[in-house]
Amino acid sequence: MSTIHRGSPWPLGSTITPRGVNFSVAAPTANRLELLIFSHPEAKTPEQVIELSEEHRSADYWHVEVEGVGAGCCYCYRVFGPIEPGGHGFRPAKVLVDPCARAIDGWNIYQRAAATGASPNTDRCLKSVVCERDPFDFQAHPRPRHSWQETVIYELHIGGFTKRPDSGVSPDQRGTYLGVIEKIPYLKELGVTTIELLPIQAFDPNDAPAGRDNVWGYSPLSWFAPHHEYATGSDPHSARDQVRDLVAACHDEGIEVLLDVVYNHTTEGNRNGPTLSWRGFADRNYYHQSDAGEYMDVSGCGNSIAANDPLSRQLILESLRCWSNELGIDGFRFDLGIALSRGEKLKPLEHPPLFEAMEADPQLSELKLVSEPWDCGGLYRLSDFPAKRIGTWNGHFRDALRSFWKGDEGSTWPLGQRFRGSPDLYNGKAASLGSSVNLITAHDGFSLLDLVSFNNKHNLANGENNRDGENHNNSWNHGVEGPSSDRAIQTLRRRQQRNLLSTLLLSRGVPMLLMGDEVGRSQGGNNNTWCQDSPLSWMIWGDDHCDHELQAYVQRLLNVRQQLAVLFNPIRPHIEKKPLRSNDSDELWRQWHGVELSKPDWANWSHCLAMSLQQGHQGAVLWMGFNAYFKSMHFDLPEAASPWCRLIDTALPAGEDLPTRIERWSPSGVPLEARSLVVMVAQEYADRLSL
Repeated sequence: MSTIHRGSPWPLGSTITPRGVNFSVAAPTANRLELLIFSHPEAKTPEQVIELSEEHRSADYWHVEVEGVGAGCCYCYRVFGPIEPGGHGFRPAKVLVDPCARAIDGWNIYQRAAATGASPNTDRCLKSVVCERDPFDFQAHPRPRHSWQETVIYELHIGGFTKRPDSGVSPDQRGTYLGVIEKIPYLKELGVTTIELLPIQAFDPNDAPAGRDNVWGYSPLSWFAPHHEYATGSDPHSARDQVRDLVAACHDEGIEVLLDVVYNHTTEGNRNGPTLSWRGFADRNYYHQSDAGEYMDVSGCGNSIAANDPLSRQLILESLRCWSNELGIDGFRFDLGIALSRGEKLKPLEHPPLFEAMEADPQLSELKLVSEPWDCGGLYRLSDFPAKRIGTWNGHFRDALRSFWKGDEGSTWPLGQRFRGSPDLYNGKAASLGSSVNLITAHDGFSLLDLVSFNNKHNLANGENNRDGENHNNSWNHGVEGPSSDRAIQTLRRRQQRNLLSTLLLSRGVPMLLMGDEVGRSQGGNNNTWCQDSPLSWMIWGDDHCDHELQAYVQRLLNVRQQLAVLFNPIRPHIEKKPLRSNDSDELWRQWHGVELSKPDWANWSHCLAMSLQQGHQGAVLWMGFNAYFKSMHFDLPEAASPWCRLIDTALPAGEDLPTRIERWSPSGVPLEARSLVVMVAQEYADRLSL
């Protein structure tokens, strides 16, 4: 038997010491705990049971140091205490995973069922694994630290990005952390600066109806351990090493790595769900509950984390430090993040303690932080999101662009607002860079090609009779539902994809692209592929599947955005009126037009808009025209500071729509075909471009 010592309450979790391992976990209302040591991950009974009494307690924390064990040790807990009316409290029959475990092993298809109900689950439980806590080597692989002005985010799923045989990834590394490393040259060539990974914190793939898998990962089982299915090899430590390898490889190529994190709920579900970890240690602390003891749910998943509670807050902050300091992650995107601002009985807080602590933490000070500003309880806070350093997904941007290019009435004014930084949503001022993440598509919803190919969702493959997924998509099939051999429809769909992408990438703010939108990836009209680990949700690679002409267009468009950031994404937003300066002023200011100069048509029936950037009193240096009408329109051009050059015309054939060689434009006006976009730049700016 191992020699034991009282141990220390800090650090939380399991920490290797000179003589063994220190274990510490929070269980504020427990009477006693048992630390179970297992000989190997598949062991059905513990090799040693160590009882923790009041001697091993410091306030809310139970701790012990065990000699003779080290990295790789498998362990769990049993927690004893009172059971309250309604079933809240402690279930010592259940063996629990350490909430701070850096690795988990013993995965099996029975763990969820075994953790549900009153029966013991010792023979089928998951095991926590003792790991090193070495810091990431930032000296060898420093953070890229891209400014918000140059940031372009690319959202991808680790498993789906390289699953296809034609991905070019080694067979044993498809769908893994290491597989993504092999595709970094693709990401670099595309021109994105930052990848945002769908959840890779360990989740329960069995948290899904029978016959389906939880693929996206929005069902966390641990906030510290990397998901095992994305790692090669069976060693539970290898997942941590491979995440480090991925982050290091990205850093070496100047690519940041953001992580989509789910702190608003867990896989334990409602009161009838499994007892796997949090519930068994501190049910009342970790979850919002009503006076009657019912779980309160604004996540849509059966429970909501009480981030206002000190124990929950401590655990979340520790998790963020683990991923950023130990694994090198450069930032986080908070799933349903506004839910973390709720206090007692889900009341929204103006000064949420979690966000205050996060923003005051020097270890988190250089990270990029982004959040969804909504939750399933109806809370939606964009400009007034209660954290200064956390930017938000701008769902209004997505809706406005979709609506305008679809040809909806009343969509021209919203387009103008979104294009210049949504001042109508940010108290009359354009959102500061980093405050608004602009998007057209994301994992949740249609892909870009499907957005222009389907009027309705087609989710029958999910097994819920097409009831799941968003019903309000602002999509348009352009004449035929789904794939079409009609060349006119194909041409219009290709044009609309370019219209949407151009408006996204040339608007002020931080843009986000969805995996595969740049090559025309379709999900067959499925707008909720959360349970589809199949070609339906995988990235496409082969020449037979990819729209390489669209890919080239996106690459050039990203080049334009980066090289002419002063025009399209300035640090300070352009002013909206002529500056009161001398004629040689270089200050840029925006002027809005319609088909006629200085006459923008904001009426409900309008489908056309134009804008120019004027350089002081010297003339225009940029002009953009948007025509979502079903007929071609002729627009007047303002006088340019130097000769006009046509940069983009989405109505032209591929290769000519954004050519590598830009030529002068001599006419005094510009014809815009139906549903097209044109960008003109002055010669002095065209000469700066390298396409």
